[in-house]
Amino acid sequence: MHTLLRRVGRILIGYALFCVLAGIVVTELSLHLHRRPLPEAMQATAVRISNTLGAKLEPLEITANDGIPLRAWTVVPAQGNGNTVLLLHGVTDNRLGMAGYAQFFVRHGYTVLMPDARAHGVSGGTIATYGLRESNDIHLWVDWIEEHQHPACIFGMGESMGAALLLQSLRGEHRFCAVIAESSFANAREVEAERLANFVGMPPWFGNTVLRPVVWSGFIYSRLRYGINLDNASPERAVEGVTVPILLIHGTNDINIRPWHSRQIASHNPRIVLWEVLGAIHTGAWNAAPAEFEHRVLDWFHTYEQRI
Repeated sequence: MHTLLRRVGRILIGYALFCVLAGIVVTELSLHLHRRPLPEAMQATAVRISNTLGAKLEPLEITANDGIPLRAWTVVPAQGNGNTVLLLHGVTDNRLGMAGYAQFFVRHGYTVLMPDARAHGVSGGTIATYGLRESNDIHLWVDWIEEHQHPACIFGMGESMGAALLLQSLRGEHRFCAVIAESSFANAREVEAERLANFVGMPPWFGNTVLRPVVWSGFIYSRLRYGINLDNASPERAVEGVTVPILLIHGTNDINIRPWHSRQIASHNPRIVLWEVLGAIHTGAWNAAPAEFEHRVLDWFHTYEQRI
């Protein structure tokens, strides 16, 4: 019996040490992300595309409250409709990840603002905080749009991490006429557990049970080391009571961020509309149902533009 207890004790101590060390490693990798560069050749391509559309592409830079530079492009169509769309990319991506959406909106007369999120692309910052600091960055971009473009409506659209950032900004940002969020996570704790399970080739329940202490220890480490509470990175809580019209889009075949995340977000606000796209993978709604996607997106913005 004593031998058995010693063995169990060693296993539990080993498991605890594993969870602490794994939590630190996972958190460091999650905060210090690989940057996707924005080489001059890609920038030149973006300029050529804009010229083909008869639009004007210009770089711009603002300074975040903590002093880091935030960089973006603004794309202005020759014949605009008087409205601006803020486009927010996903994790480890940059503004070019939203280039297809930018072309789509410019063709329909929208001015587009495409920023690199902090710690992404050529914006400053050393860590991504999944909405804790980025929400205020979005407020600053909206400030810039209002001051320099004076649009009739400001709309927002984000995918994956960008969708989560957009939704979290709505806690204090009421100037959007309407927003669209595709493939957002509901909260950082759940999505981290699921991604750990994906990484080791296990189903989601494994991350929410066996690997849950890894997430706990990582979140404690992030508070002690960086002073950020990732438990507050929660789109589902941010949308409570929000009156800005929200359209959630999620693919039924998304295994990166599973559809239940958008269902969970929608459950926190009865005004939210959720469109689940049959057969679509992560951020793949446009590819899975191109005609319906374009119709729904344009109709969503047009509806709330007309109410202003």
